Amino acid sequence: MLPMSNIHPTALIGNKAVLGTGNIIGPHVIVENGAVLGNHNKIGAGAYICAGTILGNENEIHMHSVIGHAPQDLAYSGAESFTKIGDRNQIREFVTIHRGTMAESSTIIGNENYLMAYCHIAHNCTVGNKVIMVNQASLTGHITVEDQAFLSGMTGFHQFTRIGRLAMVSALSAANKDIPPFMTAGGRPAVVLGVNVVGMRRAGIDSKTRDEIKQAYKWLYRSGLNVSQALEIIKKELASPEIKHLISFIEGSKRGIIDGASEELQNSETLRPRKTYGTS
Repeated sequence: MLPMSNIHPTALIGNKAVLGTGNIIGPHVIVENGAVLGNHNKIGAGAYICAGTILGNENEIHMHSVIGHAPQDLAYSGAESFTKIGDRNQIREFVTIHRGTMAESSTIIGNENYLMAYCHIAHNCTVGNKVIMVNQASLTGHITVEDQAFLSGMTGFHQFTRIGRLAMVSALSAANKDIPPFMTAGGRPAVVLGVNVVGMRRAGIDSKTRDEIKQAYKWLYRSGLNVSQALEIIKKELASPEIKHLISFIEGSKRGIIDGASEELQNSETLRPRKTYGTS
């Protein structure tokens, strides 16, 4: 363990933990043997960094978060596995992130993500870059979240589902299929409500590409075509990199993509349980 880190005297640092320089480690923090911390991380009071955690640089882990603990999976047999976290992530109070289940597998989190209080990321998830998870958003095992997705508070997702780039999911929603890139979604189960125009504009996607994505949405969800038919038209008519990513995401889906909302729900400000769609 190198000097030049500011470690509170009540913190417990394993003799075989590896720390870079410039880390600030607060009161009652525990860093287990086998954990690796890069440089200039700030670890708040009572946080617990478990064995197999590999943390990059300039992350902030707030009070009482648990990073890299054993997965909540009955298949887990104690094999060595990992939690790999990149740089400049904000991990707020009481967030829990679990390592992979199978030997040598990993839970992976990229860079510049913002995980608000009480969020949970289960074993073998992959979270990209600049993802926002609002309080109590929860990922079950083997979920993939692409860059810049926004998951609102108290949302839940079935194992092995995927959330696409710049998708936005409204609060209290639950999804059991993949949510395509650039779409807004909500409900229980979640349905596509429209296109994340504001998110795309803020991400610097130009107006021509935004118009292409709007057209792709109409063919996928408002035309009466099935997914395969819609994709054939999209491939012929649209060509931006974002459209190619949308096509690749849908074609790579194993669980299928979520349905579109009815016109009634799409035009409503209230997300009702799906069983009530079309009723008074």
